Amino acid sequence: MIPVMQGRFVRFGMSGMASTGVHVATAATLLATTPVGPTFANAAAFCVATICSYLLNTLWSFSSRIDHANVARFALVSLIGLGMTTAIAHTVAAMGGVAWLGIGAVVATVPPVTYLMHRHWTYR
Repeated sequence: MIPVMQGRFVRFGMSGMASTGVHVATAATLLATTPVGPTFANAAAFCVATICSYLLNTLWSFSSRIDHANVARFALVSLIGLGMTTAIAHTVAAMGGVAWLGIGAVVATVPPVTYLMHRHWTYR
């Protein structure tokens, strides 16, 4: 992998880990301090984490600028990633696989695919 692309992919991974931390912190805070259930808490946390992810990836991972075109493309790629995550987890569960196998399959599949989509489409 070319060093520039490798650095970008590492920054993308670090942005993903930071956004995951934001998701966990947001969901945990909502569950601990409000009467909402886990479905709402995770949906709200997904939205907050996606905003964080957009800012980190736009400004740091891909060294781009914030604009209407890439925010719309980023949102669509995020929704595709969510759909992939749901489909993979469902497929593994339907085949009798344990939850950790589904999580592993999601982690191995979704980030590389969304990285390529962002690299070739979101930030073109």
